[in-house]
Amino acid sequence: METVELIALVAWAFAVGLLGGVVGLVLGNLRLPLVVLLASSPAAGAGANVAISGAAAVATASGHARSGRINWRLFAWMAPPSLAGGIVGGVISGLLPDRLLLAAIGLVILYGAVEVLRYRRPTDAEQAGATRTHLISAAVVGFAVGVLGGFVGLILGSLRLPAMVKWVGVGPYAAVGTNAAVGVVVGIGGLVGHLPSGIDWDLFAVGCAGAVPGSYLGARLTGRLGEEALLRAMAAVLAVTGVAMLAQAIVG
Repeated sequence: METVELIALVAWAFAVGLLGGVVGLVLGNLRLPLVVLLASSPAAGAGANVAISGAAAVATASGHARSGRINWRLFAWMAPPSLAGGIVGGVISGLLPDRLLLAAIGLVILYGAVEVLRYRRPTDAEQAGATRTHLISAAVVGFAVGVLGGFVGLILGSLRLPAMVKWVGVGPYAAVGTNAAVGVVVGIGGLVGHLPSGIDWDLFAVGCAGAVPGSYLGARLTGRLGEEALLRAMAAVLAVTGVAMLAQAIVG
């Protein structure tokens, strides 16, 4: 890897990590094109990218955990199926057209941005009456997003985050922190799934040098945003992410 390429990857990984850390996302889709461009093969690049995302998620989740923004009960329901889904997706990666899958995910993320903007805080009665349903929904969402994420080499917290806000019954702050924590597990699953096809470990190391500190710093900034500002930030980042994925689907 040339020095210019190394610096570019570290700088971009830091910037993406900082932005994502604020809203509980690692934004691996924004990092993926550069990682794949520098990789020895698309599969090895996808594996390196999902591994970088997992490391960034650890940094992000640690920052949110210190501030009490992780719902550990929800994590316990969501993490195991997310891990299983990530492994399954990594193993079957390459069996379906990437462009079609990226386009579909991009459209769903854009819809998720709208749902985040429409969020309203549930009443105490609504929260008490739907707890069991919310936990089951969390498990289903975790597995489905894990499969898709492992398949394309992404943690896809951008799909999980709006689903958690709309279907799983958690508020914005808990969704941000818990989503980051679940992302750690999905990253591990995707990494394991990509091991048979190979991973560019040098790209992983360079990407982590930027993504990890950026993600941790971003997570520390989350608490400075009010709920409305956080929701708007989440929606804006989701919108950018959705458009970016549609662009990747079009240009390849």
